Amino acid sequence: MSNGESAERLDFIRQIVAEDCETGKWDGRVVTRFPPEPNGYLHIGHAKSICLNFGIAAEFGGRCHLRFDDTNPTKEEEEYVESIKNNVQWLGWDWGEHLYFGSDYFKQMYEWAVQLIKAGKAYVCDLTAEQTREYRGTLTEPGKESPYRNRGIEENLDLFERMRNGEFPDGSRTLRAKIDMAHPNLNMRDPVMYRILHALHHRTGDAWCIYPMYDWAHGLEDSIENITHSICTLEFENHRPLYDWFLDQLGIYHPQQIEFARLNLTYTVMSKRKLLRLVQDGHVNGWDDPRMPTISGMRRRGYSPAAIREFCRIIGVNKFNSTVDFQLLEHCLRQDLNKTSPRVMAVLRPLKVVITNYPDGQTEQMEAINNPENESAGTRKVPFSKELYIEQDDFMENPPKKFFRLAPGREVRLRYAYFITCTDVIKDREGNVIELRCTYDPATKGGDAPDGRKVKATLHWVSAAHVLDTEVRLYDHLFTQENPDQVEEGQDFTVHLNPNSLEVLTGCKVEPSLQNAEEMSRYQFERLGYFCVDPDSSSERMIFNRTVTLRDTWAKEQQKQKS
Repeated sequence: MSNGESAERLDFIRQIVAEDCETGKWDGRVVTRFPPEPNGYLHIGHAKSICLNFGIAAEFGGRCHLRFDDTNPTKEEEEYVESIKNNVQWLGWDWGEHLYFGSDYFKQMYEWAVQLIKAGKAYVCDLTAEQTREYRGTLTEPGKESPYRNRGIEENLDLFERMRNGEFPDGSRTLRAKIDMAHPNLNMRDPVMYRILHALHHRTGDAWCIYPMYDWAHGLEDSIENITHSICTLEFENHRPLYDWFLDQLGIYHPQQIEFARLNLTYTVMSKRKLLRLVQDGHVNGWDDPRMPTISGMRRRGYSPAAIREFCRIIGVNKFNSTVDFQLLEHCLRQDLNKTSPRVMAVLRPLKVVITNYPDGQTEQMEAINNPENESAGTRKVPFSKELYIEQDDFMENPPKKFFRLAPGREVRLRYAYFITCTDVIKDREGNVIELRCTYDPATKGGDAPDGRKVKATLHWVSAAHVLDTEVRLYDHLFTQENPDQVEEGQDFTVHLNPNSLEVLTGCKVEPSLQNAEEMSRYQFERLGYFCVDPDSSSERMIFNRTVTLRDTWAKEQQKQKS
């Protein structure tokens, strides 16, 4: 970043980093890290942290580490590690050679724990987890000291080594820091540093049966990696004094911790625990379900990395919690897809149209624009024939006054093709409209009438003889309430699940140019929205997911406020 960059244009974290660079606080170094726990899939909130940490490193000529805080073997899996790596790379970031795991530092952490025991700053405690909570006290009442708090150093060293050697059962003993049971910050009341856990670790196997608590490991990992700016969300602000205490007592390298507000999004839950429940209880079809706020789910739905990065840039970072309107995320998505997505024609709920005066067996190739926002995208040929499909919603037999699409006796334009006029309506025995008979004006090829007459509607269509039959999945918000976590007493957040969050349409028709569409490729279905090819697609069964509709409510609301 140039020295002339105006401080007013920087968020408060970037201002801190810029000032540190100017004063040489870290010898000109900028080293950040993104430290996920491999106990679930990343979500859009993590994307904010990813873009912040990797973005700052890139802007200030530094580096960002990808580090897995894998200190809880009962909840961590290699599957999560690989998904996280894929997500970070998909978003456009690269950690290079700086991939680390907290488990790489288990030996060093153990040695530092021994150092604190020898200094009289840590002790082995036999209280149960429930007793430890009882002894901790409350925000208004001090805690009570453990009866094991004043064990001698040699006894503590012996017990801790025996814990390490696996002599004691799970939960029977812990190692705690000796700080202050009356401290106003509950995190400083002799916090647990190690617990006994006879569990296989996804990287270290059975080499360890004691595992460091997150509060013990967090600051040590940053110190080992010589992180300069340890950027955390606000819930870690009250833990910072504890991290500082550990580092100061050990006398080791001390990074600077900076807290920012996490992302909250309307119609969304961000808790890993709740997202896991949605998956395990079958409310969604896995972590990559397109209704999930996971990066994998959004990717499958058709979100682009550029749109997510732009969203993270716009919302910025601050020190107070707030909730961002989901419509802003969709606005960023539309802005990107509008520039990058080829246009095609598709009919989701087909209604057959027969053009009675069009020659039997004739096919014309109409020239269609691939993307009006990008001239270099060029054009394509779309087949036109006697029998077509249009959307059911584009016809009404007895239309109201402001319905301008097709109706008996009415003329409309077919996109890139001709003017047609509805002459007859065919119904089944139940009275449902199943086919329209129309005539076309050969003089209007390309969509304009030489005599200058105008029509009030232009419809998209596909040729019945050339279409591809597809399945289309229409997604909506997973929850019906803006704040799904807000429930009445005795209720669960799942009470707000949207029963109509997924609608599956079969027998949809798309133009033949999509015959060889690649997995995850994105398109704008003209007049219908943005769609992408689902990974479940095959040559026999093509599936499209609706990414987002065309209507940009957020942009319209912003324009209304300006006016």
